[in-house]
Amino acid sequence: MGGCLPLQGWPRSKAGSLEKRAGTELESHTINPWKRPRCGVPDYPSVTESELKLQRNRLRRERRKRFTVFGGRWEKTDLTYKIVHFPWQMSEAKVQHVLQEAFGVWSAVTPLRFHEVTSDKADIIIDFNRYWHGDNLPFDGPGGILAHAFFPRTHRQGEVHFDYDEHWTVGNDVGMDLLQVAAHEFGHVLGLQHSLEPGAVMSPFYSDSYPPQLSEDDKRGIQYLYGLPLNVEPQMTETNEIDIGIPDACRTNFDAVSMIRGELFFFKSQYVWRLRERQLQIGYPALASRHWKSFPDHVDAAYEDKSGNIWFFQGDQYWVFDAERKITGPDSVWNLGLPVTGIQAALKWHQNGIEKVYLMKSSSYWSLNPQENRVDNTYPQSMWEWEGVPSHIDAAFRDRHGYANFLSGHHYWRFDPENKKVLEGYPRSIGTDFFGCASFPSN
Repeated sequence: MGGCLPLQGWPRSKAGSLEKRAGTELESHTINPWKRPRCGVPDYPSVTESELKLQRNRLRRERRKRFTVFGGRWEKTDLTYKIVHFPWQMSEAKVQHVLQEAFGVWSAVTPLRFHEVTSDKADIIIDFNRYWHGDNLPFDGPGGILAHAFFPRTHRQGEVHFDYDEHWTVGNDVGMDLLQVAAHEFGHVLGLQHSLEPGAVMSPFYSDSYPPQLSEDDKRGIQYLYGLPLNVEPQMTETNEIDIGIPDACRTNFDAVSMIRGELFFFKSQYVWRLRERQLQIGYPALASRHWKSFPDHVDAAYEDKSGNIWFFQGDQYWVFDAERKITGPDSVWNLGLPVTGIQAALKWHQNGIEKVYLMKSSSYWSLNPQENRVDNTYPQSMWEWEGVPSHIDAAFRDRHGYANFLSGHHYWRFDPENKKVLEGYPRSIGTDFFGCASFPSN
């Protein structure tokens, strides 16, 4: 289809569309898969069937993601939608129910919530149109192109168009299944491109299976963008490992905390919480890999250096990112002259007007020189003279007022670096002060 968006790179057009080619059979075992009804968005430039098979085999061996994201996402999880026109084959009530069910396919596995409105303003605009309808992506009557949608963060974000002239139906093979097509197009409008996973809702090939079922690849893709649903129950993975879901910020001890671009980021396992002015931002907690690709499964410490680069430590390795672009890593901490592994915190510190970074473990720390990217001395310094600081530290960060904050368990200690002692009234609850949790009695 001319003008459709390739899966990789920035676009000639910002819409994903679903296409049915007339005269083909739906049974995948009897036809060439490249002639099946499919979405009109090109999968990859000049990709061949043999190349696609090689990609699938490699991905199966390496257990990597197959989903593709457009690059944009909604910055909120409560979205409204409005239906402008309806198809002639179904009652308005039936169409409303079907589209609500299609949105439910995605809200069941994310924090996303969708609400229909009838006002002029809505996040997602759904319309049934004929032929030319104002977006340079004309429909062509029955058969051919079925629908298209525009991705987040484009000039027509949130628009979903269906071909009015299709024979829309639900749950049978007489016409085109509106539920199946809508679920696919809503994936586009939320930021997903096509998946290489056969049978995925986001597969480019149309399926008349009813009802639509998200594949694991679909789930990984949408959760990469928006995170897991709230209050997820633990699940067993293929390797019999327990997936605990998103940790409860009110009852967890964090792995690392850092001020990044003036905002506070809390890290636990593979998730991150983002706070601005002590307000948790919409769409968080989320997978840290949303921001930093190749992010490890957890980090022991993190900090932002004077240049705005972000450093992550885990075990005997570290990574450095410029915003969301990886500069280096994983590299060995030995390259920094650090004689130990598994540091517990990284704290920016001003010493005699010079910025240092203290890398901490147990009750000791090593001073990292940011200009040299080397510790000043392999022999550690002791924290024994820092009055009131806990003996075990999970994380540390320097706030905008210049105080050092040390986290241990569910509490934090605010420390005055000039007087080298903890302020009065501390420790305090992390959950209560940063996440608005109800107070719990201390052990």
